[in-house]
Amino acid sequence: MSKKRAVCLMVLGTTSGAGKSWLTTALCRWYANQGLKVAPFKAQNMSNNARVVPTLDGRMGEMGSAQYFQALAARVEPDVRMNPLLLKPEADTHSQVVLMGQVDAELTRAPWRGRSERVWPTVAAALDSLCEDHDVVVIEGAGSPAEINLYDSDIVNMRVARHAQAVCWLVSDIDRGGAFAHLYGTWALLPEPDRVLIQGFVLNKFRGDASLLAPAPQQLEALTGVPTIATIPMMRHHGLPEEDGVFDDRERSNGVVRLTIAIVAYPRISNLDEFQPLLSIPGVRVRWARDPQGLVGADWVILPGSKSTVADLAWLRSQALDAAIAQHAAAGGAVLGICGGLQMLGEAIVDPLGVEGDAGAGNAPGLGLLPLVTAFAADKTLRRTTQQFARTWDAAFGPWRALAGVEVEGYEIHYGQTARHPALCAQGAKVQVVLGDDQEAIAWVGGHGQIFGVYLHGIFEDARVLSALFQQEITVLDQRLNKLAEHIERVFGMQRLNSLLSSKQDFF
Repeated sequence: MSKKRAVCLMVLGTTSGAGKSWLTTALCRWYANQGLKVAPFKAQNMSNNARVVPTLDGRMGEMGSAQYFQALAARVEPDVRMNPLLLKPEADTHSQVVLMGQVDAELTRAPWRGRSERVWPTVAAALDSLCEDHDVVVIEGAGSPAEINLYDSDIVNMRVARHAQAVCWLVSDIDRGGAFAHLYGTWALLPEPDRVLIQGFVLNKFRGDASLLAPAPQQLEALTGVPTIATIPMMRHHGLPEEDGVFDDRERSNGVVRLTIAIVAYPRISNLDEFQPLLSIPGVRVRWARDPQGLVGADWVILPGSKSTVADLAWLRSQALDAAIAQHAAAGGAVLGICGGLQMLGEAIVDPLGVEGDAGAGNAPGLGLLPLVTAFAADKTLRRTTQQFARTWDAAFGPWRALAGVEVEGYEIHYGQTARHPALCAQGAKVQVVLGDDQEAIAWVGGHGQIFGVYLHGIFEDARVLSALFQQEITVLDQRLNKLAEHIERVFGMQRLNSLLSSKQDFF
């Protein structure tokens, strides 16, 4: 039996999208604000939103973005123990397996059901290590704990809860309807040893008069013995990105629209969480585009990262978005490609080693907006970096010239290596390489300065970049996290939140 010091609170959900991630984040900040040493944990995350963090052996690795933000909320350095297993979907039936921050090719090839027992010791060790190092560990579940077809191979919900002997709260999205049935059905499907760990029900995204819920919470408690401990009002703009994808793809704007940004939402979009800050900038309208109509009226078009660049490029062509992007650029519209989006902007992508499939099958022509060629390599580039854009480059027009001389912090996750296309450049095709302060290429500029490609993720999370591009002061993440903590304190009450710690009087 491993030695544990932390109190563990686990946030489970009746469904995906119930609100587990943001509530876990808010709880991390609230307990950190009480002067406690707090860590987040999610055993297994399936997401193409990933961040670069240190591994235990000093290398750089990957973890899910949700746990990265939760660590920031907890005011601790993110590390791979907080999300030991990350599954990055590459196709509808296939995911890349990242274990303790590193791609594991053998586990990626292994049958899904046979994977659980192989990785459980690593998952349990990561959780135990966090428990030994922290006062409170706030654990997030995945999907629903009552997926009875998956129960025997569960390593992310009740098996974790039992191992940690966690106090579990079960969250349901009441805005979608059926919340009480979801709560009761989830509780009823759990075996009795797991039911006793459920100590509270939480109704999330409620609109209206909470007194009208009676007598349902009382009836539910009579059936289960579990009280409904909180009804959380609808928070439409909590400021945190969606964990699993473009969950809310409604067009969003803040105030009178002065700039419309269309982000191309291909099927394997990755790292879309980096665009969350754009949603809160006054005067900016953000639109997720899946067809040419989505680009109509856009000032900027952004091609984001992709987990399967060549497949997403083929999808983009099937939607006739390639021609629409070319027309936008020809008319002088700004285009930004980030990571996979940068690779798409070039003349060609070559995959001689079969990084994205069979060797050679991933070769594809690019959009031809920048005279660049990208070759996929065997080793993945993972790094966090701070760079300064060159102080000058020739840009006749386009918004990106505002970045000249700006320092930016970000991260890179990519297999591709990009360089100028030698034949095209010899024939006079123009592309400017923007050097960072270490004299490495950090961006490429084409057209008349309005086409911009970077490998660096996270530029819109840097206040210096936002200030340069939008000439506005932006609410920083730390302020949003404190507002979340204040919100849950009003909803749950300090007594409820502190009661979790009653067995750890030495904390106070």
